[in-house]
Amino acid sequence: MEPMHYLSWLIIILHVLVAAAASWHALLFKRDSRAAFGWLSVSILFPIVGPVLYYIFGINRVKSRARLLHRGQSGLEGAGSAKLVRRLVGFERGAGFAPLEKSRQDLYPAEPVQRGLVRASYTITGSELSVGNHVEVLHNGEGAYPPMLAAIAKAEHSISLMTYIFETNETGRQFIEALGEAVGRGVDVRVILDGMGEKYSFPRAAGLLDRAGVRVCRYNPPRWIPPNLSVNLRNHRKVLVVDNEIAFTGGINIGDRHLADNPAVKHPVADIHFALRGPVIDQLRSAFTDSWLITSGEQMSQLAPAEAVAGDSQCRVIVDGPDDNLDKLELVLLAAVCAAQQRIQIMTPYFLPSAALVGALQVAALRGVQVQVVLPEENNLRYVHWANRNMLWELLYYHIQVFYQPPPFAHSKLFLVDDDYALIGSANIDPRSLRLNFELGVEIYDQKLVSELTDHFEKTIETSRPVTLDEVDGRSLPVRTRDALCWLFSPYL
Repeated sequence: MEPMHYLSWLIIILHVLVAAAASWHALLFKRDSRAAFGWLSVSILFPIVGPVLYYIFGINRVKSRARLLHRGQSGLEGAGSAKLVRRLVGFERGAGFAPLEKSRQDLYPAEPVQRGLVRASYTITGSELSVGNHVEVLHNGEGAYPPMLAAIAKAEHSISLMTYIFETNETGRQFIEALGEAVGRGVDVRVILDGMGEKYSFPRAAGLLDRAGVRVCRYNPPRWIPPNLSVNLRNHRKVLVVDNEIAFTGGINIGDRHLADNPAVKHPVADIHFALRGPVIDQLRSAFTDSWLITSGEQMSQLAPAEAVAGDSQCRVIVDGPDDNLDKLELVLLAAVCAAQQRIQIMTPYFLPSAALVGALQVAALRGVQVQVVLPEENNLRYVHWANRNMLWELLYYHIQVFYQPPPFAHSKLFLVDDDYALIGSANIDPRSLRLNFELGVEIYDQKLVSELTDHFEKTIETSRPVTLDEVDGRSLPVRTRDALCWLFSPYL
């Protein structure tokens, strides 16, 4: 028998083994049947390459070490088979959802619709609303970076910074210098960078921060030894907490690209960030300490609770990710859509909603709720834009209004309901954010703030162009085919 014949049989046997292993893993651990079927097909139909792709992109390798430590669990001994599977993939929910105590209801908004949404969010997240907060809207890097740098410069005790992208251009260097100076003053400075997000610039921010004396950790970094080839499961959260007195969160990363008015920036990005004061800071810092525990294995010391300020915002932080917190943001979005009575306004750069969310928006429109969606005219990820075009008819057919915002690229994330509810944060409305990334949102009940954000939304619509059903239906056959192919892979975009 020829040597090549032996080699062919060896490859076939190897593929059968690895394809069977990958298929078994996908069948057992994937919660979405479509994702499981897709990975089974890829693993079987593409010899060797398919299982390798599943190993790199499909496996959830993040262990909920922080959650396990918080519960005092050190291992899996004694777990039943079903519970063991849930724990291995990070979906064990512990004690489950907790109903809202009647004794706490007096703290919450009085309107019946609001109260229903508050109860739903509490049941989903297990976190109560914090009262006495003040929230300030910051537009683009020009509005966000100066107060962030000023807060760092005034820090006396601690600085906790978590971001997805930390560029090392002029803006990034300003932050690195300010953080290094804070270390020199004796401030406890800690930074968490995403292991993929830090690769957007060179030299890497982690190295420069380390030289400045800043304690820095990289979240789930890809590496060869020990092997970790996952490019999913990114930490997309953006949080800065200074002295437990002021915090910043939203959609803005750190880098020159967010200087939307700077003519020297080739591809500027428009975005919205927020400065928060009050008890909600404790919840934001808790999100950071959990991430620090996961990345470093180190527990952070507790700080005195943040004090209430003269603010009217009632806030709740929602942490979401492919662990114990899976689907929390989408469930809150669904609850908010169901609670809407007058209007729903959505602004997001990437819009590939689940079938459940599409259905909820359609039903809201049928109930007479005005539903408006603002998307960027020019997207930095064209394949996401094309995939979105394939499903827009599902909204337009039900008279949901869709608008394209002109350049610069709009990275803003807003979800507004009626006159007094806003959901802000780092998440986009797509499978990557709501299924694969670690995200953070903040619910805000505040008529004045929501009025300000609604004004911004409506001014944006004035400069945007409406998308029509005729336009979507009028795409040429090659364009429709391209868009449909991109949409086919939308669970992985």
